Amino acid sequence: MSDNDEKTPQDATPETAAESAGEQADRRNPAEQAPAEDAPLVGEVDPLPMPEPEDPIATLEAQAADLKDQLLRALAETENLRQRSRREREDGVRYAPGPLAKDMIEVADNLNRALEAVPAEAVEADEHLKNLITGVQMTEKSLQSVFERHNIRRIDPLGERLDPHAHEAIFEVPDLSQPAGTIVQVVRAGYRLHDRLLRAAQVGVAKGGPAPGAKPNGAQANGADNEPGSRVDTKA
Repeated sequence: MSDNDEKTPQDATPETAAESAGEQADRRNPAEQAPAEDAPLVGEVDPLPMPEPEDPIATLEAQAADLKDQLLRALAETENLRQRSRREREDGVRYAPGPLAKDMIEVADNLNRALEAVPAEAVEADEHLKNLITGVQMTEKSLQSVFERHNIRRIDPLGERLDPHAHEAIFEVPDLSQPAGTIVQVVRAGYRLHDRLLRAAQVGVAKGGPAPGAKPNGAQANGADNEPGSRVDTKA
């Protein structure tokens, strides 16, 4: 075989095969040979945008506003606590005589019962008994004066309307001459310490009678007849 004859693929050596592959690669499009620089790689993630830097002045102003709000709240709570403590201290001093006053009220009741237990005829007939009753009356009056000095006031609501906040109704009296709910008898007087109730007054109230402000039946009938548009029967 001459040297000018073409070599078949079977006769090609590894060196000649590599040269042929290199020639074919050179004949390719350059764009196909090398990957583009801007082409994204497989599995590559776009980077997150960088946060803009915060304004230090705005941050300091927000912190100052927050601290000011906290300070105002703390000052308000302190002022409320101070006022509450002051009121509790004043009430403690104001109503301190309450327990002693309740005990002394029982003494006043006993003195009053002693005065009511002695008939007036027996007092006039016996000079010694009269002097004794006079001494008891002076003691009872002196005790009431002490109560007044310490703002302990007696509640004697005879003839007044029943007040459930200050009176305790224990029975009803069928008295048509008084409006219903009027106190017609005081069984036991009540007492107040300043504006605080120490003991409610035990009373009896009227059961019958017209309600306060109500017109008598005759007045209501006459008023109904005299209303505009009402008919008046003139027949005999």
